[in-house]
Amino acid sequence: MPEATPVRDGIEAKVAEFASRRTDMQEADRYFYLQATTGKTNHRVMMADGRDMVMLASYSYLGLIGHPRVDAAAQAAIDEYGSGAGGVRLLTGTTDLHERLEARIAAFAKREDSCVYSSGYATNIAIITGLTGPGDLILMDKLDHASIVDGCLLSGAKWRTYRHNDMAHLEKLLAGAEGRYATVLVVADSVFSMDGDIMDLPTTKALCERYGARLMVDEAHSVGALGATGHGVEEHFGMCGSIDFKMGTLSKSIPSVGGYCAASAEVIDFLRHNSRPFIFSAALPPASAAAAIAAFDVIEDEPERVQRLHQVTDDYVLGLRAQGWDTMLADTCVVPVLVGDEDKTMDLTRMLFDAGVFVCPIVHPAVPKGTERLRTCLMATHTAEDIAQVLEAFESAGKRLGLVS
Repeated sequence: MPEATPVRDGIEAKVAEFASRRTDMQEADRYFYLQATTGKTNHRVMMADGRDMVMLASYSYLGLIGHPRVDAAAQAAIDEYGSGAGGVRLLTGTTDLHERLEARIAAFAKREDSCVYSSGYATNIAIITGLTGPGDLILMDKLDHASIVDGCLLSGAKWRTYRHNDMAHLEKLLAGAEGRYATVLVVADSVFSMDGDIMDLPTTKALCERYGARLMVDEAHSVGALGATGHGVEEHFGMCGSIDFKMGTLSKSIPSVGGYCAASAEVIDFLRHNSRPFIFSAALPPASAAAAIAAFDVIEDEPERVQRLHQVTDDYVLGLRAQGWDTMLADTCVVPVLVGDEDKTMDLTRMLFDAGVFVCPIVHPAVPKGTERLRTCLMATHTAEDIAQVLEAFESAGKRLGLVS
């Protein structure tokens, strides 16, 4: 049998280009991805090499990973149901735990019903492709999450972006769409994951009502983090019931996995029977469903966690700004630290790592060139000592790099 001829194509070129870039980063001691930790992730983590570090990059905003009630619920679910659900939800994978979780989410979101998916990414795909298609228009914020972009691409609907939080631009697009589409859907993140700022819900809702558009909001980074009791962007603005389709995740403030849509009972029933990620994905493992139920209970039973998160965030941001750092328009526990240069961003990351602070560098193409930054995230469990260590590390590294005076 003749020897196979190696394939030389675009895939090989892409892989080779990536491998070369990663090697260059590793040789320059600037590769910070896929960092292995051991044990539970909280305000401090233990690295696989034995280093104890302040965690400043986790989405576990309320510090609920390892909470006794959450762990106990997951363990009890394994004892009763085993490790898996045994199928897709529509056929054999629905248990009473899944039904209880969806009812708990609906109560938390103050909606008639909810539908749970295998991940936040799948949830955005499911809602957008399930509710829109050819003949429809989707308008999304320029900085919306990649899963929203992918949902638009897969839906078959026409889609356009409006400038970030630019309500005049959104209105222009809505006015131009009047009478031309069966459905117009406006989609926005509640909290923008790279910038840490909040959508303009009051104006967005008013525009949707004026022009007959539906509103979908991704609450991945606002549940547990926004509002006096952590109920999200509607509570933050005092606008309960203003969002048509509330999307959320079960892997950030909620220490589990999955995502959900909360809406009217009719919409949720439709999605359960028509959204592909629900029909063709395995059901959440029972332990994950039980952990999520317990976490929603903890958020409502321990509101002091939300208050603590807000206080920790204020202390941290004020400390950074006093040193001269640019935290952009951040108004949440997601706090970018703008550097504006890829090399200096990587150097700053290395110095912070060496000082025992786990951070994430964000560079092109994740953000435009010239806006390279660190994306830092606060947790309710961060202590005053943690914040002091972090601020001291930022000041020392910033002065060495000439980024602050």
